[in-house]
Amino acid sequence: MPASQTEDFFRGRLDQMIDLRHPLAVLSTHMPWQEIEASLAGVIARKVKAGKKVEDIDLFGPVVQVSGGGVSNAGRPRLPMRLMVSLLYLKHTYNLSDEELVVAWSENVYYQFFSGREYYEPKAPCDFTLISKFRKLIGEEGVEELLAKTITVAVEIGLIKPEELKKVVVDSTVMPKAIAHPTDSKLLETSREKLVEVAKANGITLKQTFEREGKHLTHKASRYGHAKQYGRMRKVIKRQGTIVGRLAREIARKANLLSEAVQEALMQPLGRANRIRLQIKQGRNAKGPKIYSWHAPEVSCIAKGKAKTPYEFGTKVGIATTARQNLIVGARSFANNPFDGHTLAEQIEQATILMQDMAVAPETVYVDRGYRLKKEDRLPIRTLLPDMKRQMTEEERKLASRRQAIEPIIGHLKSDHRLDRCYLKGQTGDAIHAVLCAAGYNIKWLMRMILQKGIKPFLFLFFAQELRALFENLKRIAARFQTNPINLQPNLV
Repeated sequence: MPASQTEDFFRGRLDQMIDLRHPLAVLSTHMPWQEIEASLAGVIARKVKAGKKVEDIDLFGPVVQVSGGGVSNAGRPRLPMRLMVSLLYLKHTYNLSDEELVVAWSENVYYQFFSGREYYEPKAPCDFTLISKFRKLIGEEGVEELLAKTITVAVEIGLIKPEELKKVVVDSTVMPKAIAHPTDSKLLETSREKLVEVAKANGITLKQTFEREGKHLTHKASRYGHAKQYGRMRKVIKRQGTIVGRLAREIARKANLLSEAVQEALMQPLGRANRIRLQIKQGRNAKGPKIYSWHAPEVSCIAKGKAKTPYEFGTKVGIATTARQNLIVGARSFANNPFDGHTLAEQIEQATILMQDMAVAPETVYVDRGYRLKKEDRLPIRTLLPDMKRQMTEEERKLASRRQAIEPIIGHLKSDHRLDRCYLKGQTGDAIHAVLCAAGYNIKWLMRMILQKGIKPFLFLFFAQELRALFENLKRIAARFQTNPINLQPNLV
């Protein structure tokens, strides 16, 4: 078979269909896929399931059998590691949801080439739910490894010098959570609905569920608030709080007569409902962390001083970039809205871990005035604020003037790489989402720099399989046409 032909007659090879100088095609040949697979192999290794003893009856009477042990050989094989990793990269590089990603992957040949496919496949690579399962499986450590490999690629192909990684800029922003705008009336009505659901699920019969009155009170509170009749609105909210308190006490009273397992299952929703009721009742005098969403209690209210959005509901995220080239070298979420200065040590620690493959670490950090610390809390590395120009060298002053360059980077993270809204669950989901957004930004940065520098792909990787097929054909021809030493005629038998 000639080298120009394909082994599969009905499908065309991707390297013959695309422009190999495309930035995504070039980047796919420079990515350390084998190292990524090796680093994540231990995380997703198959675990042997322990067997469970089950009582059964056969012809000779009751017996005890062990079921559920081991791993079945008849299960569906796992998808390639490179495919799942590339899907995470592509999702945040091109700002796609899981559903949009699998559809776009089936239509875009460059996406498939980046994922390691040899032939064009006009179908989805997997069900979109598998992406979230894989993301949850590798966890925060796994996605940090993906971010670290983008930094390694930038250094290895000469897009950035290792010395540039020693000078970083750190700033913080808010990553909004996918929750509705919290109002007292909505929170109380949600608490009532959840308490009724929990009671029904655990077999507790309530005297009254207040379903009709609860919906009516929610509509009244909304109308009074729109008309700025706040006195009447407060009376409605007070009645809603009374209903939630009555339901919580009734459920707690009847749960004492049930098993301990039921009491433990009811402990969390009852505590959350009582916390919401008390914080609304106490108003500004409420102490402790507040709950702004039933399904996302980790959300904080963060004031940023903006005219358009004076406060946002989400999680604080720290971003670390290089001072000159604007490559992200760290992204970390911080729960409970800590002071910016207290997050700097953890941010530098993460950046140091991500750079350990290059044997470098941050030495100089440029921050704004929000990171001002007391003398006893200062870090051992050099931390420069805008009002410390007298202590800076001439080169440090020039780099300090570029500190605000991190602001448009944060803007791109939110508008182009999905940092504007986090749909993942819990604090772990916040941490994973922030790192993946930074990895998507770095992939886009690598593609842009590859286009500027004119870096070429490893062409021998594309044609290695073609040459291998050619050599196999030559061997087959040599074996078929055996040379006769007398008349030098080929043996066609």
